[in-house]
Amino acid sequence: MKIGIPKETKADEYRVALLPVGAQLLAADGHEVYIETHAGRGSGYHDSEYREAGAQVVDSADAVMEACELLVKVKEPQPGELERYPPSLIVFGYFHFAGSRTLTESCLDRSITALAYETLTDARGELPLLKPMSEVAGKMSIQEGAKCLEKPFMGRGILLGGVAGVPPANVLVLGAGVVGANAAKVAAGLGANVTIMDIDIEKLRHIDEIMPDNVTTVYSDPHAVRQFALQADLVIGALLIPGARAPRLIRRDMLKEMKRGAVLVDVSIDQGGCFETSRPTSHRDPVYVIDDIVHYCVPNIPGAVGRTSSQALCNATLPYVRKLAGLGLNAFLESDRGLRQALNVHAGALCHPGVAGAFPDLPSRADAG
Repeated sequence: MKIGIPKETKADEYRVALLPVGAQLLAADGHEVYIETHAGRGSGYHDSEYREAGAQVVDSADAVMEACELLVKVKEPQPGELERYPPSLIVFGYFHFAGSRTLTESCLDRSITALAYETLTDARGELPLLKPMSEVAGKMSIQEGAKCLEKPFMGRGILLGGVAGVPPANVLVLGAGVVGANAAKVAAGLGANVTIMDIDIEKLRHIDEIMPDNVTTVYSDPHAVRQFALQADLVIGALLIPGARAPRLIRRDMLKEMKRGAVLVDVSIDQGGCFETSRPTSHRDPVYVIDDIVHYCVPNIPGAVGRTSSQALCNATLPYVRKLAGLGLNAFLESDRGLRQALNVHAGALCHPGVAGAFPDLPSRADAG
């Protein structure tokens, strides 16, 4: 198969979808790899390394599109990219369709085949291609939130862990999945008082067993969310319903009752956000303030640490890319129920129940799985 790797064009996105070792292994499998020049530079990988690995380095994204059957990406196609995609193109990457109707409609109109990292499942029903970036985003959410609590960023002027004689910050983590668990771990390590909430008792039980004493688990219901949000200095939104839009737990009317200068970090923003007042921001302009509450809503948090993130991502994705290239689309999807869950858009229709549920008026045959 002919496999293309374009340079990511999303603002401040430094990840690359394939490492040189991946190009070497795919070439050894008998495939042709085409990579856009400088695609790996943001992660510290140079064109010469890809050439030595057997990839063909081409001078533009258009050259990649013309050559490939399978396009492997990190982030969703940006405005201007999709119009260059041929209808037969298979695109494998993060899409997060539920967070953008415009993207969803555009992919339907182009009749591409969109295989989404974030909905592919393994034998245990977990999300192996989302997990590594969730780990990065969870850990980074605390370091970014701690920075936003500083006064120059319009925060409360609080040190997350406090000092002798001064109490630490109160951190509320909404969601006890991979993002939430990693956020709680880092916040606890810095000395904050951490409360983590979820509706899954088993997840909370696991968190309770592995976390230090400054982490408290609380079952999530509307009253508890409100109670702990009003006490919080930093709130991490870490909710996920695979393929679907994230539920909104912090309503606008709550902001006026929260501590002035408190910080909301919405890691769920790429799935639409879990705070009513969330809107996407960027690494260059990451925050805004509503009712004296600082909002950090960067959709591609892991993109800022491109080297670490690219290595973690490609460790997870390469086996699936090799399998897809080796089997072809149909055999790949037919080989495993979890792989079929990756199919989000095909032949002008939505194929994943979560995405179809977010846009019930769009063409659908949500039979993946």
